[in-house]
Amino acid sequence: MNKKFVAIIGAISLLSACETASQKVVTGTSASGSASSASASSSVDKKKSLFAAAKQTAADKLIAIGDRVLFDYDSATLDSSAKILLDAQSRFLRANTDLNFIIEGHCDERGTREYNLALGEQRATAVRDYLVIQGIDPDRIKVISYGKEKPAVVGSNTMAWSKNRRAVTIID
Repeated sequence: MNKKFVAIIGAISLLSACETASQKVVTGTSASGSASSASASSSVDKKKSLFAAAKQTAADKLIAIGDRVLFDYDSATLDSSAKILLDAQSRFLRANTDLNFIIEGHCDERGTREYNLALGEQRATAVRDYLVIQGIDPDRIKVISYGKEKPAVVGSNTMAWSKNRRAVTIID
């Protein structure tokens, strides 16, 4: 246990030392003037973005691709923009076959609890069915409906309702 703790502390120290060294290159002056300083800054920016990409989790990558599909009022039909987003999700999920995921169906606040639970399930199922058609193993997918119980945006207006009519894909 103590050896693992020491190893983790050592790794963190090593990473922080590397980051400090990168920052010193940017703040230092060069004999050739500001052009090489800008070049060094660009190099450090690339290293930082590579470091950030390495730390990005699968869930972060899915969110960056797009994790939610929006629906019209009283509908579980996928429109063309939803299909484009789901095509990108399916490419990501086919490349990461070790990941299982959940598709959550949601509704706006209008309608009864029972009606919205059923509609939320229809929305999540529509997304699941589209992903399966795109080659995703159905055994990797769980579907759940929250109906109107977990709004993304609180409010009783058109904007809030449009954001709450959704299906969200999350890593299980």
